[in-house]
Amino acid sequence: MRRIFISGTGLVIVALTATIAALLFPVWSYADRSGTGLANLNAGSVPTRWGPLSAADRDFVVRVRLAGLWELPAGQQAIERAPSAAVTAAGHHLVDGHAFLDARVREVAAQLGMELPDQPNAQQQSWLRTLTADSGAAYEKDFANILRSAHGKVFSLVAQIRANTRNSLVRALADDANTTVLDHIKMLEATGLVDFDALARDSVATATTSPSGPPPPTPGATPASPVPVTPSFPLPPAASRALPTDTPATTPPASPTDTP
Repeated sequence: MRRIFISGTGLVIVALTATIAALLFPVWSYADRSGTGLANLNAGSVPTRWGPLSAADRDFVVRVRLAGLWELPAGQQAIERAPSAAVTAAGHHLVDGHAFLDARVREVAAQLGMELPDQPNAQQQSWLRTLTADSGAAYEKDFANILRSAHGKVFSLVAQIRANTRNSLVRALADDANTTVLDHIKMLEATGLVDFDALARDSVATATTSPSGPPPPTPGATPASPVPVTPSFPLPPAASRALPTDTPATTPPASPTDTP
């Protein structure tokens, strides 16, 4: 019987080859293993004719409904009390905006086969009780700040869903929500009662990461002017271009039949 001898060098080469092969195994093949973000996304998604509907999508649809369930009554209350023209105007925007969004979200939910709540959640009911118990200047201040804070949080959620959803119905709902929420934010800020310092403190308190950025500007220093951005490739012509306000519109010449 012939014996086969493997030298120590050969064993080392075999071991190194096996190690390198293990290291070079494509890590991306484990991206959807149990417990990863992709696995959770797939596990929480259901197929629809408009694209996958994720757990985050469904949460967003419910949140749009919940927002209307308390913000619309808050707007009606502001209109009835009419403490100031600015608060009354904000109330009208809340009512109109959430009446529109509520019709949209009920339509989307029906198409997706989702069940929606019919009552505000506990936190939203608490906000409504606070506003109902308030009066005078306290009511105006709480109205502006409670609603502005709530809209700011929803605004961030809308942007996240709009950027990441794979469902076209949810994407369209996010577009409508974005327009409506931004309008309400502007109207609430127009009251002049929003405490932006409190909003910033609340944002920092709930943040999970510390923001980073360039150092603050030096007092009295004049920063260098930035270089204007110029395209490095030819741009296509604009689809349409508005006429300058001082340019008169041209009148087409009269046809022969129009001449007396």
